[in-house]
Amino acid sequence: MKFNERDAVHPADFQSYDTDRIRKEFLVEEIFVKDEIVLTYSLYDRYIVGGAFPAGKELPLESFDSLKADSFLDRREMGIINVGGKGIVKAGGETYEMNYKEALYLGKETTDVSFSSADAGTPAKFYLNSAPAHKKFPNKLVTLADAEVVQMGALESSNARQINKLIVNSIVETCQLQMGMTELQAGSVWNTMPVHTHNRRMEAYFYFEVPEDQAICHFMGKTDETRHIWMKNEQAVLSPSWSIHSAAGTSNYIFIWGMAGENLDYGDMDIVQPTGLK
Repeated sequence: MKFNERDAVHPADFQSYDTDRIRKEFLVEEIFVKDEIVLTYSLYDRYIVGGAFPAGKELPLESFDSLKADSFLDRREMGIINVGGKGIVKAGGETYEMNYKEALYLGKETTDVSFSSADAGTPAKFYLNSAPAHKKFPNKLVTLADAEVVQMGALESSNARQINKLIVNSIVETCQLQMGMTELQAGSVWNTMPVHTHNRRMEAYFYFEVPEDQAICHFMGKTDETRHIWMKNEQAVLSPSWSIHSAAGTSNYIFIWGMAGENLDYGDMDIVQPTGLK
């Protein structure tokens, strides 16, 4: 297992950051490494993002020193979305088969978690999010058929998109973790527009299905002091509660949003129209 830690940043300090510092503090460039679990532990709501890429062997989920716990999920919950070939997750004595774009929620105190691929020729890629948990809820597999689907935006404004709510309180019980997947239609590039902030929650975005010769420009910062980060396929970005989180790509793409905080109200957003941004 590989992991690193990220400190929280004050927004006043953020204003003075150059490109390298912004990327160092917020961009997670490495998510998938063959036959490794790679995790980034953020001090924003103690949120963890990462990936498990079992290309040739089964990968056990182990605790690490920062958690001060015998088992990874002793005091945490986890959301998993498969963005690769068919995969298998073993957890708490149960086996879950996960197809492309399917999600799995693992509750607090779940033990003996491992990741493997059904076919080494087309390995699974498990994108992972985890947050602290105060109560144990049942583990649950969530397919696209189970998702709460919302159509938003329009081609005329370059943001026609489908939001697939996967791990949300209308589908699965969680303590604070929420995850979903937004798919941009061909010809659309903008996500999360109009932008918003929510002081009650932090968020992380993971971009995938970005063509090799294309890129994502992710926007962050306070609404009157914005910055951007150029990103490639299968990279993630951390978004503090005081920051917007929006992007435009040089082609259409898919991204996974995950968040944690003090409520489970998906609509808890402080919206800012495009004309109000600086």
